[in-house]
Amino acid sequence: MRFPGTVIFDLDGTLVDSAPDLTGALNHTMRTLNLPEVADDDVRHMVGHGALALIQKALTAAGTTLPDDEFDAALLVFLRYYGQHVADRTTAFPNVIETLGLLRDHGVKLGVCTNKPQRLTDQLLESLGLTHWFGAIVGADSVPEKKPHAGHLVATVERLGGDLNSTVMVGDSQTDVDTARNAGTPVVAVSFGYSTVPAADLLADQLIDDFNELPAALEGLMGARG
Repeated sequence: MRFPGTVIFDLDGTLVDSAPDLTGALNHTMRTLNLPEVADDDVRHMVGHGALALIQKALTAAGTTLPDDEFDAALLVFLRYYGQHVADRTTAFPNVIETLGLLRDHGVKLGVCTNKPQRLTDQLLESLGLTHWFGAIVGADSVPEKKPHAGHLVATVERLGGDLNSTVMVGDSQTDVDTARNAGTPVVAVSFGYSTVPAADLLADQLIDDFNELPAALEGLMGARG
């Protein structure tokens, strides 16, 4: 099997289904503001740009805005609640563990590049027993500019000791595809994540419907490179 030297994963909607706990934290926040709650299916299409953007999208859906000081307070409410419930109902997607094991057994360096804050990222992965799979885990506040800026992905590869020229990004959103394009790396999209558009419309280099399809997709990308 011919795999890239490094594979970098998005977190929410790619490795883990965190929408139930994000929904819980968001709706707790909305209740404190006396605003309508957001349906789980709607939250799945709001995730990907961090907590601040998630709250802003919920406020827009409710047809309202907040003054800066009230917005900052709402963000703190969200982060505090989510930190206490980060892995209550979050699970790894099917076949994630098996696929990570196969890739690592073949010498692939694995990393996480996410727009979730570092503290919450570390807390979530540790709670799910996933930390040990990754040589580098880089949250949004650990780099000067987060995804889709290329620097976020580049920093993750560098911390792994990987080679950007032998790296593939795996994600679920336009943000992830744009990040890979900005960094000049191929990208695999998953169809089961939180994209705001059909995953096929992301125009990734490969599209998979299950994590057990990832090895073949990676091999296909390496074959295309010659």
